[in-house]
Amino acid sequence: MDPANKRRAQRFPMALPVAVRMSEAEATVKTKDISSSGVYLEFSTPMDVGSSLEFVLTLPREITNGQPVQVKCRGKIVRVDRAAMEGNAVGVAATIERYEFVRPN
Repeated sequence: MDPANKRRAQRFPMALPVAVRMSEAEATVKTKDISSSGVYLEFSTPMDVGSSLEFVLTLPREITNGQPVQVKCRGKIVRVDRAAMEGNAVGVAATIERYEFVRPN
């Protein structure tokens, strides 16, 4: 393992739809990549490091080999990259501290 790379888990580049809720605000964004311990999201507005967030990832059929699966996650923002994204987008790295599978209605 490259000593400069301090990530705990392998990242997978995936653009998955994500419904995010922070305090009173809600947004629909996409992932840039995901791992077992965190996610990198693309937002249109800056976020604050340390903020808690709740988000629901939708895993498509290509990943689940069946029906799409929704995963409800809770985590915290650990990094904000204002210069890393194109245009007005802001890159946000967040942990996945807890998760649960959402059962279809």
